[in-house]
This record gives sequence, structure tokens and C-alpha cells, in this order.
Amino acid sequence: MAFHLLQHDRHAALQIARALEHAVSSIKHCDLCNTLTEQDICRTCSNAQRDRSKLCVVETPADQAALERTLAYRGLYFVLMGKLSPLDGIGPHDIGLQKLFDRVVPKDDAGLLMPVESREVQEVILATNFTAEGEATAHVISQALKSRGVQVTRLARGVPVGSELEYVDLGTIAHALVDRR
Repeated sequence: MAFHLLQHDRHAALQIARALEHAVSSIKHCDLCNTLTEQDICRTCSNAQRDRSKLCVVETPADQAALERTLAYRGLYFVLMGKLSPLDGIGPHDIGLQKLFDRVVPKDDAGLLMPVESREVQEVILATNFTAEGEATAHVISQALKSRGVQVTRLARGVPVGSELEYVDLGTIAHALVDRR
């Protein structure tokens, strides 16, 4: 892309450069969900029509955008901005797990965990990727939240719509059988 723009459309290259410079200087993290936004609170979090009892945890803003394009989910999000990866030196503090836990299980004025029935978030949906790191991240979050009395669910996985079984990998078929409903 860079070669093409430099050779054929230097004006467009400058426009892209200015747009990236503007994004770097004006885009920040939402105070609530950690996604990228120009405001302190993103449009999704400030939308009163969203279901505040559900919180979907994703790895990246791109994952959040993919879920939004389905029009199937109307709750709120928490964007980790990564996944646990001990081999790469990425631990719980590097992806903001404490911020997630504080949002889901807030403390009262005395510093005690709020009772389950008075919490805003009633269900956490783990929508991390189905990679080794994504599974490990989902497991750590699930264990921590379940121990605090939070209902935790995991995004389903299985055979893609419109596919034929003979062309689906064996791992996907096995998971689809185990997670059948």
C-alpha cells in the first residue's frame, strides 16, 4: 500500500498520514470498557438503551466491532487490549484484569464486595478467541469471577453456518458435539 501511494497518489498518502496523526493524538481508552474512543466514555457505554446487566469480555476493539456488526448483542463490553501470554511476558496486570474485576464486582463504601443482587452486571460473557492464550485468559477470568459469585458464560463454538461436516476440522466437530444444545 505504501509503495502504491508513494508511486501513484502522494496526496492520499498525506491524507492518511494526517488521519493517523489525528487518531494518535485524540483517541484514548474509554473509562468504563477500555475500548478506543475520542470521549471519556464511549458511545456504547453511554447508550442508555444497552442492557447493563450483561458484560461481554473481548480481547480487542476489532473483536468488539465484529460482535456489534452481528446486531445480536445489546449489552456492554470490556476490552482487555490483549490476552494472557506468559511466554511473551503478558500477565494479568498487563491486560487490566483488576479493572474488569472492579467493574463487575464493585466494593461498597466500607470496602466490602457488593452483594450479588445489588450489582449492575449480572452475567459476564467471555468472548476471547479460541486460541491457547484466549482459552487461558477466559479460564483465569472465569475462575476469578465465579469465586466472587458472578454468572460467567463462554461464547459458543462449533460448526460454521453453511458448512459441510466433511470439510470441518475434527476439533471443531468434537467441540460442537460436546457443547450441543
